Amino acid sequence: MAIKPGDRIPDATLFHMTTEGPKPITVSEIFDGKKIVLFALPGAFTPTCSNQHLPGFVRHADAILQKGVSTIACLSVNDAFVMGAWGKAQGTGDKILMLADGSCTFTKMLGLVLDVTARGMGERSQRYAMIVDDRVVRYLGFETSPGAAVESGAEKILSLL
Repeated sequence: MAIKPGDRIPDATLFHMTTEGPKPITVSEIFDGKKIVLFALPGAFTPTCSNQHLPGFVRHADAILQKGVSTIACLSVNDAFVMGAWGKAQGTGDKILMLADGSCTFTKMLGLVLDVTARGMGERSQRYAMIVDDRVVRYLGFETSPGAAVESGAEKILSLL
């Protein structure tokens, strides 16, 4: 069963790239006591993710952060090296926390797995975005059409804050 508004974000450990290499970061560190925008996508360097989804959050990061959001986080079922390189390529800087769920563990806990094994990509994350207050999901918008970033896009999130 997929997570829904009103549910709490479960405990998990994710990874992010630092100047010292990949480092673990817990859900508690990211979400506890904060307002967070988390968006997830099927894969770094893929067309919709690289041309629409992430660039929208880069473009609107300042406006989102000015609405009282502590962190904007981007999650994908990729490793921390890939997420770090993709963040650099996309110019995320320090405005977007690039999170790796390399083993799909957190994504499975949320019930938001996208199985694209038939297309050679294995299990990935669905494309979604959520607004979370102190680990409680307030909004969850996910896409039902491939190639779309409407309900999970930065503009939608900004309109809800």
